Amino acid sequence: MTTPDTPSTPSSTAALASRADVPTDVPGRYAKQLVSHLGRKVEFVEDRGSWTADVNGSVARITVGDGVLVLEAEASDTESLARMEHALGSHLERFGQRNELRVAWQRSGTAPA
Repeated sequence: MTTPDTPSTPSSTAALASRADVPTDVPGRYAKQLVSHLGRKVEFVEDRGSWTADVNGSVARITVGDGVLVLEAEASDTESLARMEHALGSHLERFGQRNELRVAWQRSGTAPA
């Protein structure tokens, strides 16, 4: 399984970032389902197998890899980051319940001063 080399460049106000690599045989299907569902409330922009949304200064990114769906979240504070992780992760786990998909976030960055 390979993961896409998508640069994790947080927006200028984002100090915190989080990433979850979710192994699945059908990452494209889950990405489409997640973007379609969340896209009812926020606008996602597609760019070559990756979808990005800006939500009140926080960023959500969904990327299709070879055998993996990559979820990324960026925010300026821990509360906003946690909300973004929850929105992406809980929906994906619900959609992938039959295949026992689990989202495990790995955080990086520093808390704002």
